[in-house]
Amino acid sequence: MKMKNIFKKLFSLSLSVVVLAMAMGESVAATSLPYDTYNYDYREYIHYTPAAYVPDSSLGGEDIQMNGEPIGRFASPQDLCKDADGNVYVADTGNHRIVVLDPSMTKAIDIIDSFEKDGAVETFNQPYGVCVSEAGQLYIADSQNRRVVVLEKDGSFVRTIQDPKSESLADDYVFTPLKVTVDYANRVYVVAQNMFEGIMVFETTGEFSSFIGTIKVQISLWEKFWKRIATKEERSKQQLYIPTEFTGIDIDPDGFVYATNIDSTGIQGVRRLNPKGEDVIKKGFNENVGGDLQIDGSSDYSGPSQFTDVVYRGDGIYTCLDRRRGRLFSYDHEGNLLYIFGGLGSQEGTFSMPVAVEDLGDKLVVLDSARAEIMTFKMTEYGRLINEAVALRYGGDESQAVALWQRVLELDENNELANTGIGKAYLTAGDYELAMKYLELGMNREYYSIAFRRYRNQLLTENASFALTAVMVLLIGYQIFKVVRKKKNNKKGGKLNG
Repeated sequence: MKMKNIFKKLFSLSLSVVVLAMAMGESVAATSLPYDTYNYDYREYIHYTPAAYVPDSSLGGEDIQMNGEPIGRFASPQDLCKDADGNVYVADTGNHRIVVLDPSMTKAIDIIDSFEKDGAVETFNQPYGVCVSEAGQLYIADSQNRRVVVLEKDGSFVRTIQDPKSESLADDYVFTPLKVTVDYANRVYVVAQNMFEGIMVFETTGEFSSFIGTIKVQISLWEKFWKRIATKEERSKQQLYIPTEFTGIDIDPDGFVYATNIDSTGIQGVRRLNPKGEDVIKKGFNENVGGDLQIDGSSDYSGPSQFTDVVYRGDGIYTCLDRRRGRLFSYDHEGNLLYIFGGLGSQEGTFSMPVAVEDLGDKLVVLDSARAEIMTFKMTEYGRLINEAVALRYGGDESQAVALWQRVLELDENNELANTGIGKAYLTAGDYELAMKYLELGMNREYYSIAFRRYRNQLLTENASFALTAVMVLLIGYQIFKVVRKKKNNKKGGKLNG
């Protein structure tokens, strides 16, 4: 028996050591990240969180093979996208080519540096942007050739979009496309250099039709006053109040255009434009979709985030890339900030000059122009739980998301979004008391007020019969009291008269 007890103790001790080692391993892995992972709470204080994504790999052109040979180092690449098959297209700008990679991104399927048009071979000159339409056609922003080139999957020429003409364009305007995307109707949206009127829209025929998303610059009354009284020389030195250029663009299956811009206020660095060109983005409870919030006294805040690209990932989730601090900010369809990761530096998982971001299912990839590399980040359990819970809520299935949000709270007990998600689910299910509990923890005043109002009405409805009965009893009792008192008064009056 003693030997048996000794073996039991040794087994328990060994198991404890293994568990402790695993826990320490996870802790080391979490703390070894080259960047902080955090979010902001209701009071806009920084709240450190588990990592939603962690570095997975980085690939340069020298690591990618085609026909058994490296394709050569990228040169100042500026954009990337994927097609329906998961193949990745890289705008290798400095090498004047488009590199097509397989889903693993370790092999090149094709290198497109020229095409045949009218019997002549034409080449690219610094192709800056690239996208693939739903029909599988390739759109290339051939910037220094001042055109957008449209090719079939096999590289055969379809058409070019160039030299747009319109009364709204200056006669000497030089068309220099930088980013391009295409909707389900094959309308083409182009971000062009030195175009402050908005995103250029071209019909399927290639004809320029309009601008969408013009960003109006807000000038304060104080600035207007000084401009009015300033001398001509002083006005020439003042800031030019011209609309802001867009920096990145993507489109969702419903034709809504997501576009990033440099916002000096740090409030709105991304827009969601409907087919009419109206911005219909939601900004969440803090009215901000501009990246990092300004924290008074924070040594890490060196100005507002500068969003340089955006990718729509499905289920209302989109991710913006901040070139100022090398971070990625993911939002849901309501404008809630889901998670933040990334940073600038020389370690693996950090960037020198991030320019583009793309979604590859359970991974996010970022193109670094200065390093000439594609960096991959893989999803953690924390990130997966949040993504799946948001997707269920986006699809209207709040109840199924509760278990996922509860698991999120096990990993991050102060996650206000998880508490709000659970609270909304209970609100939808009609359990208003529990909804109030979680919505209070989630600091969601709007939905807490709704839950409180419904809870109050529910109490009134459930107790209405008792309340009415009590009122009736009181009224009857009062009437009886009045009758009795009147009779007593009459008797007293009769005795006095006698």
